[in-house]
Amino acid sequence: MALDTGLVGLLAALAAAGGLGVVHRARQGRPRTVARRGENAVTGVPERVRELAARLLAGPEEDGRPATVALVQLSSTFCAPCRHTRVVLARLARSTPGLRHTELDLATAPEVGERLRISRTPTTLVLRADGSEAFRFTGVPKQEALAEALAPLLAASPPPAGPA
Repeated sequence: MALDTGLVGLLAALAAAGGLGVVHRARQGRPRTVARRGENAVTGVPERVRELAARLLAGPEEDGRPATVALVQLSSTFCAPCRHTRVVLARLARSTPGLRHTELDLATAPEVGERLRISRTPTTLVLRADGSEAFRFTGVPKQEALAEALAPLLAASPPPAGPA
């Protein structure tokens, strides 16, 4: 008994779409580095974002240590996952010494989205104190994976300044 060619095509398309869906879902909320040809980690970040991170990291934390890692959440106005991401990142920043969080609406800065090749929101950039991008993630972050990826960056922060 021969299978109908249309049915075989439909089943193949469904299998391919399902496989792509599984891969897409697995990548969401996971940290990843973005390598760009001809750009280093600092020059690849637009000046506006580096300045935002520098202002965010200015001044010491309550324990005297400087804030060394900035989470810059790139959002859009009508993005439902952006609201959830904002809550997760703000909570993490409040409970993690050396970490700060801010949000930038790409509607007010479309050139940033173009320069960074942002294809969907939320996308969060993890920036070091020098303005370089350590990594980024899209979608709502998986808190455990994010905390694990941030640990080496936060551990590299200098000790608190003691009395001179």
